[in-house]
Amino acid sequence: MDDKTVALKPLRHPLDATLGAIARLSATRFNGLAGLACDVGISFALLGYGFWRGDVRAAAALAIVATGFVLFTFIEYCFHRWLFHGRPGALERGHSKHHELPLGYDALPFFLPPLVAVALTGLMTLLLGAGAAALLVGSVAAGYAGYGVSHTAIHQLRFRRALLRRWAALHHIHHHHPHHNFGVTTPLWDILLGTRYVSQGRRA
Repeated sequence: MDDKTVALKPLRHPLDATLGAIARLSATRFNGLAGLACDVGISFALLGYGFWRGDVRAAAALAIVATGFVLFTFIEYCFHRWLFHGRPGALERGHSKHHELPLGYDALPFFLPPLVAVALTGLMTLLLGAGAAALLVGSVAAGYAGYGVSHTAIHQLRFRRALLRRWAALHHIHHHHPHHNFGVTTPLWDILLGTRYVSQGRRA
């Protein structure tokens, strides 16, 4: 009998296989559409629950929701500027793929943002109470859903109205000048923090 060494294929760890499957899912059209639907759904569910509980007065509830929307715009700016365009890593690599293929479908796994929203609501409940926590996280989640819809529309549609064209142009400019115009839903923080793109002609 010949004494031959048989090369065995190394077994793949179940976690590696799972992460690989999630990575492949994250680049599909289904994931993009499911993500938008889930983001809208969780925001409506949390906001609805917060208002339904009725343990926050109407004026305070509206103030919490407004705070959540503004808070999201700042979170969006910070993530985009310092994480997506920051040091090399998973987030920076994923965002670089978007800059290379703006019409691609790379996104977070559709189930991840809703799970994060539910977990944050649970944590915030310990500080604010269930109603206020649901309203705050729900409004941030609604901002995130609005971001997803806005970003998709900017890349997929061609707007006719001048105001919408100018709004979409801010993000298209970012793809050509990636150190400017980090806000997608609003230019507010770019204006306040000095990163809004200004053409050479206007500068002169």
